[in-house]
Amino acid sequence: MSKKIPGRIRKEDIAGMIDHTILGPTATKANIKKICEEAKRFNFCSVCVNPAHVKFVKNELAGTNIKVCTVIGFPLGATTPKEKAEDTKLAIQDGADEIDMVMNIGAMIEGDYDTIRKEVSAVVKAGHGRIVKVILETAYLNDGQKRVACRIAKECKASFVKTSTGFGPHGATVHDIKLMRDIVGMKLGVKASGGIHTLKNARKMIRAGADRIGASSLVKEFYGISIQDQTLQKNILKRKVY
Repeated sequence: MSKKIPGRIRKEDIAGMIDHTILGPTATKANIKKICEEAKRFNFCSVCVNPAHVKFVKNELAGTNIKVCTVIGFPLGATTPKEKAEDTKLAIQDGADEIDMVMNIGAMIEGDYDTIRKEVSAVVKAGHGRIVKVILETAYLNDGQKRVACRIAKECKASFVKTSTGFGPHGATVHDIKLMRDIVGMKLGVKASGGIHTLKNARKMIRAGADRIGASSLVKEFYGISIQDQTLQKNILKRKVY
């Protein structure tokens, strides 16, 4: 799924990989509308919101090629395979194009791989061909567990593996992106998410193997801010998003 990385990764190349994200508990329709406007202005790949906002975002993005992404089992992953599948169906009914599901992290840690297989397979089936990204929440896993999680996602025909929710101890690292890409090969995508605030960091993730970037505050660099527009910068950075 990943393409050959050019010598120079342009800002426009990165824009097409960004899931512009607002998942904080205080997000209002005004906040979400602003996110949608930014996605349209800079031609981002998708807008990622909580399920309650999918219909609103679908309407805001009507007439564009920007996808509506939502999250399932978020942010803890601690719901049953059946619940995750049902929530996926409801999200799709509301207009979701892509599903980012959090795997059952506790099950992975204790070696209950059957539960992981069941939930990933259930969400993929409920997705009816839509892109499904499996969030590993890598901050809680050792490298062996990350490898197993990636193999299960691949086995169950998920579309992507993803590092983080943005609510864990830390987000994406170059080490984890390389590890995940090594396991899934070129058949699955790899999404780096959490703590990616600069184009420099985004480029590091892409060179390590990421072909999707989950970010919110990265948008400030698309405005070309270099402390010129203090008000705009303040408004963007103060949003409590993940």
